Amino acid sequence: MFGKKNKNQEKPIKNTESKTVESETEKNAAGAEYFEKITQSFEVSARRWELVVFPALFAFVVLASYGFYLIFSLTKDISFIAKSVDRNMTVIAQRMDSMAGNVDNMSIHVEHMSVNMRNMTKNITTVSTTMERMEPMLRNMDSMNRSLQAMTATTSYMQRDMGNMNRSISRPISFMNNFIPW
Repeated sequence: MFGKKNKNQEKPIKNTESKTVESETEKNAAGAEYFEKITQSFEVSARRWELVVFPALFAFVVLASYGFYLIFSLTKDISFIAKSVDRNMTVIAQRMDSMAGNVDNMSIHVEHMSVNMRNMTKNITTVSTTMERMEPMLRNMDSMNRSLQAMTATTSYMQRDMGNMNRSISRPISFMNNFIPW
């Protein structure tokens, strides 16, 4: 159709050429109409997609911005935590040095306590030896205790006897008191 035409083909095509032109025009009109429908369909479809894509794109931008904000906040917080940990580690290291010094002092004091405990052990041994020497003295004190108990009992008997004597003499003497002028 669009290529070069031979002379032999031109004669019979003249009759058919008008038919071909008409059929071609009809085909072009049908194609244009079909193309028009496709264009309208595409425009309607594009409007539908615009209703979905643009809000989705806006939501994506909002979410991406919020995600960036969250990541930025997270890195800021992690930086703060890292600085705090660094400061705390410095303080802990200083305190550990101080604690090591205190432990050294404590070990010195424990050594002194150990020496004092040895001295106490010696003193307790001395006291034990002295207590062994005191055993005869304790026996003597026990004997003294029994003697004091006997003396207390004897004094009690004397008191009782004096009371009896007082009761037996007090009547006649009280009678005599009436005659004595002083």
